[in-house]
Amino acid sequence: MPNRRTEIELTQAEQAAMLDAARTAILVTIGPDGVPDPTAMWFVVVDGRIVMRTYAKSQKVRNLERDPRVAVLVEDGETYDTLRGLQLTGRIALSRDVEEVLDVVEGLARKYQGVDGLDRESLREYASKQAVLRLEVERRVSWDHAKLGR
Repeated sequence: MPNRRTEIELTQAEQAAMLDAARTAILVTIGPDGVPDPTAMWFVVVDGRIVMRTYAKSQKVRNLERDPRVAVLVEDGETYDTLRGLQLTGRIALSRDVEEVLDVVEGLARKYQGVDGLDRESLREYASKQAVLRLEVERRVSWDHAKLGR
């Protein structure tokens, strides 16, 4: 009997399409007390990797400096038979490089506001207080319940 889990996995192309269409990812870091700390995040995909930005002094960044292990969940669907999800586990590489932050800010503005060509100079001070979070995926788990009926 075939493994049902493998039957409902998203292909690489389906995973990429899902990430391109998704608006929000849930980033789960490990809090100072060892309890998972989930946060909704906007993100862009750069060179096949999820990239986010946040304030450099945020709890997320403090959590990641202590322990870079994370889980990221992207999901959609309104009913059981339309549920789809992609869970990525791995580590976050942090960067406070202002040019990298500005690249991510531009990508987010394009994706979420349809804005192209931000004035990077006017955003430089803002960017200096930000950090880039780049997900290095170690494991992928995906599902598409629509495939159960096929």
